[in-house]
Amino acid sequence: MSDGRPGRLWDTPALWDAALAAAVAALSIGLVVAFDPAASLEDGGGGRAGAGDGPLGLTLIALACAPIALRRRLPYRMLLLSQVPIVALAAIGADPGATGLATLILLHAVAAHRGLAVSLIALATAGLGYAACAAFSRAPWTIHLLAGALLFAAWLAGRSSRLRRAYLAELEDRAERLERAREADRRAVRAEERQRIARELHDVVAHHVSVMTVQAAAARKVLATDPGLAADALSAIEEMGRTAMAEMRKIVGVLRTEGEDGELAPQPGVADLPALVEQMREAGLRTQLWVEGEGPRLPPGVDLAVYRLVQEALTNTLRHAGPSARAWVTLRYEPGAVLVRVEDDGRGPQGAPEANGRPPRPGDRPADGDGERTGHGLVGIRERVSLYGGELRIGPRQGGGFEVCARFPLTTASRGER
Repeated sequence: MSDGRPGRLWDTPALWDAALAAAVAALSIGLVVAFDPAASLEDGGGGRAGAGDGPLGLTLIALACAPIALRRRLPYRMLLLSQVPIVALAAIGADPGATGLATLILLHAVAAHRGLAVSLIALATAGLGYAACAAFSRAPWTIHLLAGALLFAAWLAGRSSRLRRAYLAELEDRAERLERAREADRRAVRAEERQRIARELHDVVAHHVSVMTVQAAAARKVLATDPGLAADALSAIEEMGRTAMAEMRKIVGVLRTEGEDGELAPQPGVADLPALVEQMREAGLRTQLWVEGEGPRLPPGVDLAVYRLVQEALTNTLRHAGPSARAWVTLRYEPGAVLVRVEDDGRGPQGAPEANGRPPRPGDRPADGDGERTGHGLVGIRERVSLYGGELRIGPRQGGGFEVCARFPLTTASRGER
């Protein structure tokens, strides 16, 4: 591979081709000079051979070998050009030396660097050139048969070289496409992981900050009249802040320990719902939890999704349902599924505009400027439920209030049973 530095002179293909042309020409001229061509004539016509065994014959030999120097750039034209002096050598009865080797080299170059049609034309051209030379000689038929076999072998070797290069190029292109596909998959996985972490961070921050806000408001109201109660609220805020920081460090720690087994606490799940309900009670939201039936151990993903759904729904109730609202959490195990429902009887923030005869609630399309109800909470709930093939309903509750209801299917492979 190139390292960015100027190429060395002997790494230039054109230089090697020129050297090959000179070597073939030198070999041919050397054979002509070293051997007396008149000694091999059967008819004793030494004068005819001697007439071509001079400067003219040597010049024609050089002209027949010179096209090898351009065999990569113009292979077929050079093959056609070389046949002219070769046929001329046969016509004047001069010894061609090793000019037949030039024909084989150029034919191989055409087959190796050009398409099938051009290479077949080149094979026919070389055959016609040899046939023209054979018309001026008395060589036995076995020599002609051997010459034809050599021409076909040179053509076949060139085609094999071309096909091999095309096969290697296809392998390299396929490997490059696979690498691009793997890189695209890695980017998709990283994007999905970032989205998951964003949902986790939102759930943690939104829940804890909402509870801390309510506690702070309660502490401010009773600070002058009941300092002890205000101190309890501040202690709850402190504990909630520490819990939020610990959970955020745990989530962000996943990014810092990529590929390692970090010492991370287990993710929350259904077993932590009683503690979550108790937190909401301490924050001022009257909350009750019912668990109906007994089911298998939930898979980790569904277990976390159920917890986050309840957490987000109760957080929205705490923020929007009003100070006197109550909430009910129902977890029901059904055959092949688990159902979770979070209901409240609140009526939304004071002064909120009416929508369809009821105050707007979380999940409604917010009015202009009501950015408080926008965000990733309900979007995250929908994504979690959709991820596990569940069904979700978010909307007004019959009899007043609001509810979030989701049903997660549990297949045999996903129930976590051993």
